[in-house]
Amino acid sequence: EDEEIVAEIMGRRFFPDVIAYKAWEGFHFAGHEIRITEATDCYGAVVWPSALVLCYFLETNSKQCNLVDKNVIEIGAGTGLVSIVASLLGAFVTATDLPELLGNLQHNVLQNTKQKCKHQPCVKELSWGIDLEKNFPRSSCHFDYIMAADVVYHHPFLDELLLTFDHLCKDDTVILWAMKFRLENENKFVDRFQTLFDLEMISNFPSLNIALYKAMRKAR
Repeated sequence: EDEEIVAEIMGRRFFPDVIAYKAWEGFHFAGHEIRITEATDCYGAVVWPSALVLCYFLETNSKQCNLVDKNVIEIGAGTGLVSIVASLLGAFVTATDLPELLGNLQHNVLQNTKQKCKHQPCVKELSWGIDLEKNFPRSSCHFDYIMAADVVYHHPFLDELLLTFDHLCKDDTVILWAMKFRLENENKFVDRFQTLFDLEMISNFPSLNIALYKAMRKAR
């Protein structure tokens, strides 16, 4: 079953027939052909399999996870695929990442959502743990969903990532988080994450070493 679903997920990806001026990958989600421009010089400009897993879940569970008119933020949006799919499914989306990634992110979001979405998504800088209250004040920012795909990997900013999840999350906010397990750091982060959030694994793909989680803030 795992291999069948994984084949279906990975089958959503396609490549150009001819070499284009700019390298891009194509994806079929939410009834649209999505073209993503990538770069190979940084982690955040490549589409990782966890993003496909999360997009597939959003599309195939659109009744139990109805995004229409919901306020969604994606952290570590990278190339923007998850944000684009959430937008095409009717959400009002804020796609965030580091400042050096915003140009490519903005290009992909605009190219794939303009005049196709109920709400035009916005792109905003978010450096984990920095100026959170200034840029995303608790009093005025309320997100129904926080989405994250492959934000936990071998980097030194796991404390800041946890702080960012905590700041953005209200009592009724749902976190949807797809993660590929590579190193011991991932397991340690999950343990720390569970001190603040109730965590439920909703999909598991052993052949990809990827798990999809749903989380909500613990009662405090």
